[in-house]
Amino acid sequence: MNTFEVIGAAIGLAYIVSEYRADRWFWPLSLLMSAFYAVIDFTSGIYANGAICVYNFAMSIYGILVWRGILGRKDKAERPTTSCPRRYWPWLIALTALLSVALWQLLGMLHESVYTLANGRTVDLALLDGISSALSIVTMWMLSRKYWQQWIGWLLVEPMMIVLFWLTGNYASAALYVVFEVFCILGIIRWRKESIS
Repeated sequence: MNTFEVIGAAIGLAYIVSEYRADRWFWPLSLLMSAFYAVIDFTSGIYANGAICVYNFAMSIYGILVWRGILGRKDKAERPTTSCPRRYWPWLIALTALLSVALWQLLGMLHESVYTLANGRTVDLALLDGISSALSIVTMWMLSRKYWQQWIGWLLVEPMMIVLFWLTGNYASAALYVVFEVFCILGIIRWRKESIS
């Protein structure tokens, strides 16, 4: 565990509290966290999730514009929390499945997700890295639209990230994602209650 990872975990803690509250500091913290975790993931060999951090950085800029009403609202009012329209679900599920398989196959071909553990065993994390990355792509889009169901997506992603970070020796990040999992449950309750549809 290094100082850089501890700083990233501290930013991540501020990030999740801010996301839970849906406050104005969330997206700037998302930009910062995405930058830190791109470095952590790429240096740890979690390549698909590192690339997702770059995507999350771009989506954070988009999220700022959507949440503040600059994009997608004629009245320029802040976007309220809503429910993801049912017509989107088949597309979101299909996209997640397609991206999962594509990322898994790509990482498998590159042989970049094979790790030797402390006990000498070798483990291939391409499937886990691919699925967690695909879910993160879709869930980040849902978050940028301020759909309360985005918390369900993160609820599925966080256990995979805990395993990835633990196996790659990023223990502060693994602990942070345990906290994230708790906030996912709290976020579902709060955001669903606040949703206008």
